[in-house]
Amino acid sequence: MLNIYDQTKHALLLSDPDEKLEFAMQLSGKWDAGELEWQEGEAPELLNDPGRPDKPEFVLPADVNKRKMGKEEGRAALIHALAHIELTAVNLALDSVYRYRDMPKEYYADWVQCAKEESTHFLALRSRLREMGYDYGYFTAHNELWNTAVDTADDMLDRMGIVHRVFEARALDVVPKTIKKFDNLGDQKMVKILTMIANEEIGHVSSGTRWFHHRCAEKGVDPDSTFIELLWKYMKGPLKGPFNHEIRLKAGFTQKELAMMEGMSDVAKG
Repeated sequence: MLNIYDQTKHALLLSDPDEKLEFAMQLSGKWDAGELEWQEGEAPELLNDPGRPDKPEFVLPADVNKRKMGKEEGRAALIHALAHIELTAVNLALDSVYRYRDMPKEYYADWVQCAKEESTHFLALRSRLREMGYDYGYFTAHNELWNTAVDTADDMLDRMGIVHRVFEARALDVVPKTIKKFDNLGDQKMVKILTMIANEEIGHVSSGTRWFHHRCAEKGVDPDSTFIELLWKYMKGPLKGPFNHEIRLKAGFTQKELAMMEGMSDVAKG
C-alpha cells in the first residue's frame, strides 16, 4: 500500500497548481479505494513552505490590488483573492494530514476530502478568471493565512481552532454577502461557484470543529472557553462581526461560544 504521509508530502511540495490539484484529487480516489496506509510513516519534516508558482507576488495585506465591484478588474481581483485562499486551503488540508499523526482514520478522511473539494473550488474560480481575460498570478496576494498555519503548527488544537474556526469560518459570514453582490451584477456563474463553495465550507469548518473538540476532550479542557482563549492568544482581540449565527451553528459553533465571541467586543470596548 502507498503511505498517505509520503503522498501528501509530495503533493504539498508541488509548485505547479495544476499538478498539485490533480495529485490531490487522485489522492482522494486512492483513499476511497483503500489504497493508502495511515498507521505507519516517518516523523514529519518541518515543511513551513509549500510548493508555489512564481506568481502571484506576495505583498502586505494592505497592499493587495483593490477589489472594487464596480469595475471588472476589481471583480477579477476579488475572484483572484478567493482563488488564492482556496489554493492555500488545499495546502492546509494536505499539511493537516502530513503533520499530525496517530489520529483516527476519520481525521484523515476529512482532510483528504477537504483537499479534493478545495481543489474544485480553485479550479472553478480560475476558470472564471480566465473567461474574464485574467489568470491566477495576474494580481498580487498576501500570505497571512499560511503564516497563521505555521504559527499554530506545533499544536493541532491551535491549528484547528484558529485556521479552520477563525479564518475559514469567516467565509460563513462573508460569502453569502458576496453572492448577493454578484447576483445583483447578473454574474450567475459566480453565484453558482460561490454557492458551491459556501455549502462545502460548512463541512470544512465542521471538520475543524470536530477535531478541535476531539483534542479538547483528550486534554480535558472546555472547548468553548478554550476557543476564546485562543482568540486572545493569536488574534490579540475580538473578531469582527456580524456573525452568521445560523450557518455557524450548522458548522458546530455553540450558542454559548457565539455569545462569548460577541462579548469579547464589549470587553475590548470597555
